[in-house]
Amino acid sequence: MKTSNLFILVVAFSILSVTNSSAQNYKTAVGARIGYPLTLSGKYFINESIALEGNLGLRAFSEYSWIALSAAGLKHKPLDVLDGLNWYYGAGLSVYFWRFETISTFSSSSLGLQGYVGLDYTFKKSPINVTLDWTPTFFINGYTSGLGTRFGGLGIRYTLN
Repeated sequence: MKTSNLFILVVAFSILSVTNSSAQNYKTAVGARIGYPLTLSGKYFINESIALEGNLGLRAFSEYSWIALSAAGLKHKPLDVLDGLNWYYGAGLSVYFWRFETISTFSSSSLGLQGYVGLDYTFKKSPINVTLDWTPTFFINGYTSGLGTRFGGLGIRYTLN
């Protein structure tokens, strides 16, 4: 609960600190997100503030595992609290492939609608980009349905240009 309140305060402060300068200082970045799930990630800006993001995630447990593919459109806005810091929001689609190994083995798939909100920071004299985001997912069919709120994490990417 305290984590949720802290995140809400950070996002609220971020919204109040928006400036009119350029929202990003790189065009393409690739890397990984550590969180739920562990994800390979890529981001490509199509203009100054709109980016497309693609993710390939994996989560494995003793009785089941899943692979997730997702794509999203993200709107970035700069924050005046620190040069290179942006906040972003957006939406995307995902597909999950589940495999269960309990008494018998079976597989399933599900579709998800995702929301995105996060922070994006690029170091001034380094090609490293760091993100922190939350991606709640509403599952619309398959093994699971309803709202999943545990998704998101800390991303580290290498900026290509």
